Amino acid sequence: MSAKIQLQNPRNRPLEEARLTQAALAALDQTDARRCASLSIVVTDADALRAFNRQHRQVDAATDVLSFAAAPLPAAIDAAVDYLGDIVIAYDYVAAQCDARGCCLGDTLCLLVVHGTLHLLGHDHECAASRERMWGLQEATLKSLGISPALVHNYAAAGDG
Repeated sequence: MSAKIQLQNPRNRPLEEARLTQAALAALDQTDARRCASLSIVVTDADALRAFNRQHRQVDAATDVLSFAAAPLPAAIDAAVDYLGDIVIAYDYVAAQCDARGCCLGDTLCLLVVHGTLHLLGHDHECAASRERMWGLQEATLKSLGISPALVHNYAAAGDG
């Protein structure tokens, strides 16, 4: 069985949906080839992300992306697919950050999907060692997608990236 990526775009934002799906698959490929995993990518707005940030992280601020890891399912249900969780992206927030720094919106959305997928796989950047590992996987994934890893620094200079 192969990975399943569900993309939700309720506001019909202009997206390269196949590219975002490929970004998630590429991140899965970098991490022990977990091809039977599934996840959701939800593209929404800054107000929704701010509310999620406040509710789940007690941070009353806008942000570009949040990842919500799913609780493990019982073995009887989870036999075929490992549901990792959800990645939620604030399209308007990301677009504004890209405009401010001259970053390509499509590449940046892919970066955020890769970053979110790595979080769903259990990676974090809380300490130097885990950050180095996660950033290495992120860089390798971006390169596999034909995206310059320099985007990470260019986008991060704009805000939360």
